Amino acid sequence: MKCAAIIAAAGSGERFGAQIPKALIQLGDRTLIEHAVGALAPVATQIIITAPAGYEDQIRALVGNGIDVVTGGATRSESVRNGLALVASDIDYVLVHDAARALATTRLAQEVLAQLESGEKAVIPGLEQIDTVKVVDASGYVVATPDRKELRRVQTPQGFSRQLLVDAHASHSDATDDGALVESMGVKVKVIQGEERALKITTSADLSIALSYLGRASEFRSGVGVDAHTFVQGKPLWLAGIEWPDEIGVEGHSDGDVAAHAICDALFAASGLSDLGINFGVNRPEYAGASGAQLLKETLAMITKAGYIISHVSVQVIANRPKLGPRRIEAIAALSNALGGASVSLLATTTDGMGLTGEGKGIAAIASAAIFKDSTHSR
Repeated sequence: MKCAAIIAAAGSGERFGAQIPKALIQLGDRTLIEHAVGALAPVATQIIITAPAGYEDQIRALVGNGIDVVTGGATRSESVRNGLALVASDIDYVLVHDAARALATTRLAQEVLAQLESGEKAVIPGLEQIDTVKVVDASGYVVATPDRKELRRVQTPQGFSRQLLVDAHASHSDATDDGALVESMGVKVKVIQGEERALKITTSADLSIALSYLGRASEFRSGVGVDAHTFVQGKPLWLAGIEWPDEIGVEGHSDGDVAAHAICDALFAASGLSDLGINFGVNRPEYAGASGAQLLKETLAMITKAGYIISHVSVQVIANRPKLGPRRIEAIAALSNALGGASVSLLATTTDGMGLTGEGKGIAAIASAAIFKDSTHSR
């Protein structure tokens, strides 16, 4: 089953007192929109961002190729409709997510999608209401006190069968969330357990809370990794965790996946756990022919044992070919899955005919990794 994700990112930053749109506000090492894209990329075959007018190109530059960016509308519902118009015809399910809920995890999106695949038509995450809520009239007097046990604080991403969401928006009605539009059609909406970290970031105070989920700045560590291999006939090409048919493979002790190897080295550099050559090099015969996915999984296990959590990894492939754009989201999903659902960015460039890659003799990659200490890890 194929899933598209629409990220509503057209909101202003007025409540922050910012002169830029909310989605472009920095949270830790990345902007809110980059956090949101990173969480959904492993589960979505298509990602569509609804951007504030005039900021489309800036957002495209942040998220890279393979992601659709469309101008948002005057209301949230109008923005979602603009995004919905770009959903590919072969998509079965659509996730609608607020960029302001930047720290919702990949796992939450996977749980929503799993409910849809099991037969639900509409699925939304929510948290129990812990405060007493009053219904107040126009004069300020209480008219009712709902039972808070029956109330939920609704979050995103919200998931729907594609046709249901199209039908819900056909009336061009407005609502604060897409679940309300579906409810108005008489369709049952399933509520699953949400996440405290999926809070909606609308004020500076919210931003401070969100930063606490990322760990204190002093606990962040970063590293850079580089890998390069020459092309060789007769071997399949593995790159970014997936095989590329009809492409020439590379020389190497393992499968030669330069993207995966660069990420491993970046994680080793950040955590101080030596490097790729020492951990998986030619003096380790058990890794002869090992896949990039296997090395990523073992690297993750090593840094986890050392007490670190991945915040984000970014890798840029340097080569004339293959062209990453058509399979970018697939590749991001493969890398993210190998790293336990971590947020991954994947970019590509050339060297304008210069050097090993520019002359078409090989392929290279450079990666950066941001990790932080797990506060629950016992030293």
